[in-house]
Formats: sequence, structure tokens, C-alpha cells
Amino acid sequence: MRFSMLIGLLRPIGPVIIGISLGFTLSLLSVSWVEESCDINIIGDEGIILSQDGSLKGARRPNSISTGNDGEEEEEEDFQPRIIPYKPVKQSQPKKLFRAKYISTELGIRERLFVGILTSKNTINTLGVAVNRTISHHLDNVVFFTGTRSRKIPHGMVVVTHGDERLIWNMFQTIKYILEHYITEYDWFYLAQDDTYMQADRIKALVEHLSMDRVLYMGSPEEFIGGEMQGRYCYGGFGYLLSRSLLLRLQPFLENCRNDILSARYDEWLGRCIIDYAETNCVEEFEGQKYYYYEMGKNSDPSKEDNVQFKNALTVHPVSDPEQMYRLHKHFTEIELQKTYEEIEKLQAEIKNVSVVAFEGNRSALWPVGINPPFEPKTRFEVLRWDYFTEDQVYSCIDGSPKCELRGIDKLDVADVIETAMGELNKKYKPVLHLKKQQLINGYRRFDPTRGMEYTLDLQLEVVNQKGHSRSITKRVHLVRPLSRIEIIPMPYVTEATRVHIILPVTLQDREHVQHFLEVYATNAFETSENAILTFLFIYDTIEAQQINQNDIFASVKAQIGAYEHRYPMVKIPWISVKSESPSQIKFMDIISKKHPVDTLFFIATVKTSISSEFLNRCRMNSINNWQVFFPVHFQYYNPDIAYHNQPLPNAMDLVKESGHFDRSSFAEACFYNSDYMATRTRMSSDVQENEEILENLDIYDMFVKYSGLHVFRAVEPALHQKYSYQPCNPRLSEDIYQRCVQSTLDSLGARSQLAMLLFEQEQGNST
Repeated sequence: MRFSMLIGLLRPIGPVIIGISLGFTLSLLSVSWVEESCDINIIGDEGIILSQDGSLKGARRPNSISTGNDGEEEEEEDFQPRIIPYKPVKQSQPKKLFRAKYISTELGIRERLFVGILTSKNTINTLGVAVNRTISHHLDNVVFFTGTRSRKIPHGMVVVTHGDERLIWNMFQTIKYILEHYITEYDWFYLAQDDTYMQADRIKALVEHLSMDRVLYMGSPEEFIGGEMQGRYCYGGFGYLLSRSLLLRLQPFLENCRNDILSARYDEWLGRCIIDYAETNCVEEFEGQKYYYYEMGKNSDPSKEDNVQFKNALTVHPVSDPEQMYRLHKHFTEIELQKTYEEIEKLQAEIKNVSVVAFEGNRSALWPVGINPPFEPKTRFEVLRWDYFTEDQVYSCIDGSPKCELRGIDKLDVADVIETAMGELNKKYKPVLHLKKQQLINGYRRFDPTRGMEYTLDLQLEVVNQKGHSRSITKRVHLVRPLSRIEIIPMPYVTEATRVHIILPVTLQDREHVQHFLEVYATNAFETSENAILTFLFIYDTIEAQQINQNDIFASVKAQIGAYEHRYPMVKIPWISVKSESPSQIKFMDIISKKHPVDTLFFIATVKTSISSEFLNRCRMNSINNWQVFFPVHFQYYNPDIAYHNQPLPNAMDLVKESGHFDRSSFAEACFYNSDYMATRTRMSSDVQENEEILENLDIYDMFVKYSGLHVFRAVEPALHQKYSYQPCNPRLSEDIYQRCVQSTLDSLGARSQLAMLLFEQEQGNST
């Protein structure tokens, strides 16, 4: 009974007792047993307990704090904690990330085809030039390889000279040069002689259908001389195609080929090298693509060749002279043009057939077939304007006049459209009727940005039938001159890091504008640390130069320069003083050019020009050494008394037609490199010797257009402004430059509508 009562009392607390017991048992099992030492222990640097003699005695017990001594010393001496100083880990500088100049390099994208032409000193100026003219505009890169050459290299050709006329040596050096300079940039390499005519577009189409990772040696297979050598090589006369994989496989053994293989022909030598070390034979057909070639007979006429193999040929060999090369090119171009016309007609027929089953029926096939549909305006402000014209006059003029003479390119355009219309009409009605143009009654044209130039002509025609009877009729025709395919023109690489040397000519009449120029320039260049140097060019006449010590007309300007140099200690503003009877841009630049390195980028400015960083960057990007010069068209503000007549002047003027215009009569501003100026100046030296007045009759723009051969890029520049101020034109200027100056001065007065309104108000005032 008592036992059962005890069990009843313990049953509620039984789990608690069992849990406590189990907890003590597990904690005792988890304790790390250590050997207690009677020696004095010292804590080491790493928190490990060491004995007095430095030997390892054991680890610190969990949940315990080690002290320096035991027993009585523990009560007498307090524990002194030791602070271990933090030593940061030295981080090595991260490697600078290399970014390629072009994204294609970073992504490993290669061009498809490289073409090398094997030429010689005797033929580079004849056959070499003919080859370059027939294929260079179809291919990305054409390089001519020769043993030796004359001093004068034909213009527009990339020539690599090996310095030896031995054929085998030249072939070895050619392959070596390609491996060193072009193997990472191209997938396919095509080699041919300069007496071979090549259809560049067909060769490009061939490589487009071949896998780039194939080991391929393709051309006209030939047996080796004597027949002892196994395999076949590609005959050099018809050209041959080498894959990048093949050249990479051949690269380690190229020196072995030069030392071990003997041959009289360079194409046999290359073939033996490829067979021995790349284990690849020349093939004529691969992956369903065949290498077509044709052997040309002596004095053959391409227009009389009816051979199918000739019409399909990628290459024709041998070509005896440049004239035959051009005849071949003309013949094959006509073949390709005819194929293009046939493809266009086929596509047009397919579009018409498909349009029959369209929702709108034949209305869905817009005219002309295959050309974009006309632009559809969303609002009345987007409606395209039709311009009316006749054979002699156009009723829409650039200067806003209601009628002006049809001339220049516009007159040629109208004549070409009328001729095309008559040709198409006669093609349609012959042989039943023959049409002759009597006159153009009405002509309308407009530019549609989605399709091109549209024309509507009302023609008065004389119709003659087969019996000789004639009558006069009026016929309306519609024509479209479609926009051609957009082509990206490759340009040399330029950056915005180039320093610009700004040349500012200043005359006696320009002194009052210098202060405003310096204020604007200091804000846009000095305070932003723009990478540009401003140089003043002070122009004195003879009398002013003689009095420079007593009365310097530019003393106030030089004082302003000194003040800005004091305000901006890091800025230096040099100046150059010249004496001249007649102002001439070329004469002034001759002096400045000699004082600067050849790679200097110049910007010729005026004191009325407001220069900004945005424009300077465009000056850097649009001026390309040995390629292009830049002549910006600044925005000229109108006379505020006329543009804002009876109106308050705005705080800031916007680029709108009411406030100003782009002055196309001004050529004062220019961006160009000193090397381009010096080269152009050298070309005109012979004309200067015959007529020294040419330096005064031409400005820098005329000089570059006439003598440089560079791209002269002239475009409107919204970041280049000029405030209005009356500037009298110097009568000592040449007639053309003086007339341009007068026209520029008159155009800057105000818009035609503003001038007309001013005259209207004046007449009303006089009448009252």
C-alpha cells in the first residue's frame, strides 16, 4: 500500500528526474579530460597552455578561464589580459582588366575572307592596278605581295615587299606574313596571281557556304611534275583557297618546308608542304561547292565565249594585259546584273501571285512591287509637300523664293526622269506605237523618307503608229527613284582624347568681341579643364606694326589674357603676332603650321564663335588624320532688332528658324590635322610658283577641296553659335571670298518674313 502510494507520488515527477539524470550523464561524457600540471602555466600567443619550460601540456578546458598562476599566487596577483594588435592582410592590387578596342576582338569574331595577290615589280603598276580596281571595292582586305618594288606605290593599294625576287622565298614569306598578321582575324585565305581575273562576289559566296573549321586546300588540282610525288597540288594560276585551320596546322612546320622541300614552282612547293605536314590534298569540290575556273585563250574575246564553265567561273587565267582584265570584268558584271534583274522580276511575280489571295486582293500589292509603301501622315503637320517644276524652273527654292531657275543636279535629275519615262513608255507600246516627247506640261516631285523620290509627270507626246499616222496626246506617268541599300562606310578609329589647338585670328575690328569670347571660353574650357590650347593670332597691317612699341592696338587684349592667366594659374594662353597687307588664311596658317608638330589638331575659330565642349568633341571625331577634314556650319543668330522687333529680348536664344539660321556662306571655322595641311600645301606649291596670287584668292576650304584628295566633311553644327554683330567685309579679299562675306552679312540680318514685315510697317508708316 505504501509502495503504491510512493509510486503514485513519483510518477508525475519521474520524467523530470530521468531528464535531469540523463543531462548530467551527457554533460560528463562531453567534457574533455586534461592532465592537470603542478607546474606554472603560461598562455602562449595562440591561446595554447605552455609549461614553464615551453613544452605543450594540454588544451584549455571548456568553459574555463586560464590564469597565469595557481594556489596562493592566484589570490595575490590579478590577471593581466594581453592585447594582440590587429594586422590587416595586405591585398594585392587587382589586375587591370584589358578591354579590346573593338567588341568583335573581345568576342573572337573574325572576318570571312582575306585575299592576297602575288605580283612583281614589273607588273604591279599594270596588272596589279587592274586587279585592285576590279576586286578591291568588293572585298574587305586585299594585300599585294611582291619581291621588290619601285619607289612609287600605286595609290589605294596595300603592298608588302619581301626584298627578294625568288619565287619560293616569296611564297614562304607570304605565308609567314599571313600567319603573323592576319591568322587571328580571318577564317579563309585566298591567294592568286596578278594575271588572274577573279569574280570577287562569287568567291565570297563560296566561302559563305563552307564550314570555317574544315582543313581545306581548294583550287584547280594538278599532278606533280614527274609523277613521283603522291597527291595533288593546286595550280597557282587559277588561285586557291586555304582555311585557317589548315594554316594553323602548317605553322609549326613552315621552316621545315623551306629547308627540306626543293621545287621549281612556288605552287608545287606549297602543295608538297601541305601534303607532307598537313596531310591534305588539293580538291576541286567540297561540301557540295565546286571551284569553277576557266583557262583563257590568247587574244580571246570574252563577249564571244559561250562555254558554260566560263560563265560560271570564279577565276579566269591567264590575262595578258589590263585591257583584257577590264573587258572580263565588264562581261561578268553584265552577267551578274542580268541575273539580278531576273531575280527581281521573279520576286515581283511571286508578290503579285500571293497578293491575289490576300484579304484586300490585288490592292495589297503596292506599286512599285517590292518597294516600301508610301508614308502615311498622322497629322496635317506630317503631310509631305509636292514641289512643282518644269523643264527650266522649279517653284520651291532653298532661299524661300517662289520661283527659281532649275540648274545643277536638279536639272540633271529632271532630264533623267523624263528620259526614263519615255524609255519605259516606248518599251510598253512598241512595236505598235512609237512615242516622242514634245514637252513637259507639269512636273511634281516629293521625297518620301520610307521609299525615295516620287515623280508625277504630265507629258505631251507625239504618237506614231505603224502606218505612219501621228497625233498629239497628253499622258500622265508616275515614277519612283527608290532609296538604295544603306551601306556602312568603314572609317578609321578616332577618340575624343586628342588635344585641340584653337587658333583665334584677331584684327583691329575684332577687339571689341574678345572679352565676350574669353568669358564664354573660360566657362566652357578653363573651368572644365578641357583638353585644348587657345592661341591668339594678332594681325597687324604695316602702319600698326611700325607703331607697336608706342601704341599697341592689341594692348588691351593682351591685358585681358594676362588677367585670365592670373585667374586660372594652370592655363597659359600664347599669342603670335604677324604683319600682313592682305588677309589670307593660308598665309597665316603657313606661319602657325611651322610652330606645331605634324600630329597637331587645329581648330580655326573666330572671335564671334561660342565654343563648347560638345563641339570640340565633334571636332575630334570628325577630323581624321590622312582621311577627312571638317568644316562646321555654325548657327548664326539674326539681328535682334529685326528678329525681335517690338518684342522683349529672351534671356536665352533657342535654335529655331525665327532666331537665326545655319550660315552656309561662311567657311571661316575649320578642323584639320597639321600633317594634312602640310601635305595639301605641298601639292599646291607648283601652282603657287606660277601664280602667287592664288594664296590670296583661295581660303583653306578651297585649298582642301582642290588639292588634298581628302574627304571634306561639311555639316551643320548645332553646338557652334555666333551672336549677331555687323562685320564689314574687307575689300582686299578675293572676289569669291568677298561675295561670300557679303552674302553671309546680308543673310544674318533676319528671316525673309521678318524683313518683309519690317518693310510693310515702314510703308504703312510712310503712307499715313
